[in-house]
Amino acid sequence: MSVYRIYVEKKPEFAVEAQSVLNDLQTALRLSVTGVRILNRYDADHLTEEAFQKAIPTVFSEPAVDVTYDTLPECTGNQRMFAAEYLPGQFDQRADSASECIQLLSQGERPAVRSARVYLLDGDLTDADLAAIKKYVINPVE
Repeated sequence: MSVYRIYVEKKPEFAVEAQSVLNDLQTALRLSVTGVRILNRYDADHLTEEAFQKAIPTVFSEPAVDVTYDTLPECTGNQRMFAAEYLPGQFDQRADSASECIQLLSQGERPAVRSARVYLLDGDLTDADLAAIKKYVINPVE
């Protein structure tokens, strides 16, 4: 068995959180961010490829509102990207729930699942701007 990875993004018309983050960055931080995309990255281990494929449209995503990717979309032009994930030992509710659902779906052993949020940012951003955005969106306690 291998580690399987999937990226899940809300379709533009359902990307309410990404739009909210964009508005926050433009108003609170006064940065020239022109677009924000948020993808949830899932890494799953200790399961078969069949169980992973079955979990994509039922556990990891909702096909009516989400788009899934096998690989991370490429950064182009003025895009910047970073990911935020829980540190080892910290409780990740999203990953724990996914793991439990996959176990119920497959009727097998409980897989190990990790999740992260990937932020893709459009705009003319400096390294200092990116550092300010990371400080703003990443909770230092978590």
